[in-house]
Amino acid sequence: MINSILLHAPAGGGGFNTQSLILFGGIAIIFYFFMIRPQQKKQKDQKNFINEIKKGDRIVTIGGVHGRIAELDDETVTIDVEKGAKIKFERSAISLEASKKLADKS
Repeated sequence: MINSILLHAPAGGGGFNTQSLILFGGIAIIFYFFMIRPQQKKQKDQKNFINEIKKGDRIVTIGGVHGRIAELDDETVTIDVEKGAKIKFERSAISLEASKKLADKS
């Protein structure tokens, strides 16, 4: 009786085979190139933009404040938003995308 049950059982054991490994590897590669890599590039571009700004550049903050850079420190930026009105922000509050759009309009 046991012999007949074992003879009718499917062969192969259903383990982790090469096709499954290739499929999961392909998914991981696609995930890297479409999700992780573009985000890393965007962060690198943002960091370079913030490090390259100089006095007199027109910028936009992530909160939507438009202005011209009046002073720069290591971690902060003072923005001239109107005649004589100045606001101090962290460098990380400057938006790369909005500042590029502002520069394209000029």
